Amino acid sequence: MTRSQWGSRLGFILAAAGSAVGLGAIWKFPFVAAQNGGGAFLLIFLAITFTLGLALMLAEMSIGRATQQSIVGALRTLKGGGWPVLGYLGVLGGFVVFSFYSVIGGWTIAYFVRALQGDIITRDTVQLGHMLDSFIADPVWPIAALSAFIGLTLAVVLAGVQKGIEQMSKLLMPLLFLLMLALIVRGLTLPGAMAGLLYFVRPDFSKVTADMLISALGLSFFSLSLGNGTLLAYGSYLPKEVRLANSAAWVVGLATLASLLAGLMVLPAVFAVGLDPQAGPGLTFMTMPAVFATLPGGQGFAIAFFALLIVAALTSSVSMLELVSCFLIDEFHLSRRSASLLVSALVFCFAVPASLSFGMLNDVRLGDKTIFDCMDFLASNILMPAVGAGVALFTAWISWPRLANELAGPGQRPLWLHGMWLLCGLVAPVAIGIIWINGL
Repeated sequence: MTRSQWGSRLGFILAAAGSAVGLGAIWKFPFVAAQNGGGAFLLIFLAITFTLGLALMLAEMSIGRATQQSIVGALRTLKGGGWPVLGYLGVLGGFVVFSFYSVIGGWTIAYFVRALQGDIITRDTVQLGHMLDSFIADPVWPIAALSAFIGLTLAVVLAGVQKGIEQMSKLLMPLLFLLMLALIVRGLTLPGAMAGLLYFVRPDFSKVTADMLISALGLSFFSLSLGNGTLLAYGSYLPKEVRLANSAAWVVGLATLASLLAGLMVLPAVFAVGLDPQAGPGLTFMTMPAVFATLPGGQGFAIAFFALLIVAALTSSVSMLELVSCFLIDEFHLSRRSASLLVSALVFCFAVPASLSFGMLNDVRLGDKTIFDCMDFLASNILMPAVGAGVALFTAWISWPRLANELAGPGQRPLWLHGMWLLCGLVAPVAIGIIWINGL
């Protein structure tokens, strides 16, 4: 079977950045940054992202393009032995993320409908909080919404790499950035917004803990779609003439920019409207409607924002469905349609209890964690860092000559390549191990 390829380098960069941006930047980054004290967390997140994150992204992309296979087949082709087990863990991580992520994706669809109705355009943050709480605790509508979200994701993946994933990313990702910039400008002009800006950018290193470090590591991996093989699968669709280092730098830069813009969009507005910055997963859904209520034509802004938030969510969910489907296509020779339908059905089965954990299953807990929290913790704080460390070791100690040739060309060893080997071979595994052990 001839493997699909990206139609252009720009299409690949926007699709990979879209995989990374998604709700990881717009939904998760602001509330995790807020829960971890703002400025100091931001600096640690940036340091991890532009060192370990960039190196591991290059590692995943080079493995994918060198083998033209998904993560399990790629590790089997390059070495075999027990290494494919690492690939299975990566696919499992992507599946778990897609399952709980679909719950939040459903929220974006529900809030888009509410924006059309106009009933969320209010400055009353107490009312907005009650509206969110009553919605997510409902046993019916959130499940209907996540079903619609999974269905949209399935439709894009069934359309294929170029006509589905690439075209969606090229058309809609730029619009998302433009709308975020407009909302940032408005949010910063609100009374009290400067306190939120300072909270976000002013570091307080007394707040640095082992938990903060593992949160920064997990969020960096989550925000860049690392540690589950997503970018490895995307890399497998890359033509040989594309320069991997340059493309990876663009992806990391765009993904990080999206996280910074999301923080600037949400946190100053949180302080301006008087919300608790540590409110958790619902922070964006409670904050932005209050901002829209301050704008002329606020309902139009709300409709556009939640429409593009759906798009941002889809760019990530599409990559996760593609990851697991690509694995089934390569390993079991299923058709794209059969693989995508099977994965979507299984994701729905796991997304339902995650959704119900905000309502009727809220008392089902492991320690203090709900079903949703457990899925998030398993994927973001255990599987993704563990697979990331394994891929780093594999890159540097097992397949370095071939992957170095893939990155720079036969016989070429530029200085940055030596830095990448150091990060993958020594720094990443040690840092991930230390942070992981201390934070668990």
